[in-house]
Amino acid sequence: MPELHFHVRWPDDSTTACYSPSSTIRDALKLHHPYPLHDFVAASRAALEHASERVAQKYGWGCGHAAAQIREIEHLASRYASDPQATVTVVKFE
Repeated sequence: MPELHFHVRWPDDSTTACYSPSSTIRDALKLHHPYPLHDFVAASRAALEHASERVAQKYGWGCGHAAAQIREIEHLASRYASDPQATVTVVKFE
């Protein structure tokens, strides 16, 4: 269950490096695909919760870093919530 970082570009062209405890994030998010803000938040949350569950199955407890990443994504996304055209793009996996 290799961890993975994914970089996202926000509507203001800023970028953020995000963390996933599992490479399964690649199955949930497409590279260079512009997601409507709400869809990106929902897909990220679902994927990171799934990754945390995989960690729990292996180690007996979920991943606190995944939960923190969900909160950070939600916080950052809230800055653009009033823009119905806001999109987020995954620009890199590493």
